[in-house]
Amino acid sequence: MKKRILTGDRPSGKLHLGHYVGSLANRVKLQEDYDQYILIADVQALTDNYDNTEKVTNSVKELVLGYVAAGIDPEKSTIVLQSQIPAIAELTVFYLNLVSLNRVLRNPTVKAEIEEKGFGDSIPAGFAMYPVSQAADITAFEANLIPVGDDQLPMIEQTREIVRKFNNLYGDTLIEPEAKISEFPRLIGLDGKAKMSKSLNNGIYLSDSVEEVNKKVMSMYTDPTRLKPTDPGHIEGNPVFVYHEAFNPDKSEVEDLKARYRKGKVGDVEVKQKLAIAINNMLEPMRQRRAELEKNPEKINLILKNGIEKGRAVSDEVLRKVKHAMGIDYKF
Repeated sequence: MKKRILTGDRPSGKLHLGHYVGSLANRVKLQEDYDQYILIADVQALTDNYDNTEKVTNSVKELVLGYVAAGIDPEKSTIVLQSQIPAIAELTVFYLNLVSLNRVLRNPTVKAEIEEKGFGDSIPAGFAMYPVSQAADITAFEANLIPVGDDQLPMIEQTREIVRKFNNLYGDTLIEPEAKISEFPRLIGLDGKAKMSKSLNNGIYLSDSVEEVNKKVMSMYTDPTRLKPTDPGHIEGNPVFVYHEAFNPDKSEVEDLKARYRKGKVGDVEVKQKLAIAINNMLEPMRQRRAELEKNPEKINLILKNGIEKGRAVSDEVLRKVKHAMGIDYKF
């Protein structure tokens, strides 16, 4: 029996290259060897978008488009919509009794996101408790492995603590998951910022046209100390070469560009042009799959419908076992 993997995304718009190297490329590979569930975490997204629900709901089908375009096969990976799985909400309520408020607020990931969003003393309770909801997500599908970036490790450890406490109290019922670190957990932005993100407008989207990719690549931040193409350049931390490493399959070309760049024998224009070609070559099959799916919107609905049905069957059985272990599976 294949080990089960759970991954997920908050629906917040179009997917970019940072998503691809951080998770999607890995998911495409993993679906061949694992029973993979992909959770569209719309409930979690509402914890800080409760006053703008359309932003969340309008992004759900965009995520499905992005997944399939990137190579996710709905026949191999189950795409599930969080809000349509009632068992997750019930499990969350039960797990809330197994963790203290202080423990949740000490979670490094939660602390960082609270600061990033500027909540101050007005932290929505739902947002503060989302690590518990995430534990419900993971256990509801009996996931063995959770592919994440290193910044999400505290979230997985929180789930493991909840699982251990539940099993110690009520008997061996829940599966304790392990984290699986992605090869490229983060991708630097086009502007040299630490992370590509929609809010910073510093990314290349998987749905971008050839022209859009060319324009964005040519505007990329490079080595600020290099004033002329004949000046020796720095490779380390240079976004253009970070992207070459991630997206250019011609490693001999990448090494040649690096050597010439260090010696001042190649200009930024040539390096960027070759990068744009590599990215567009990678994105072209995605554009074709996306265009095909956009012509058939009912297929998107079917993908979601099938995923929800399968997800409910699995999570309902987990909820049944949890209630039995707790002694609240009443028979009247």
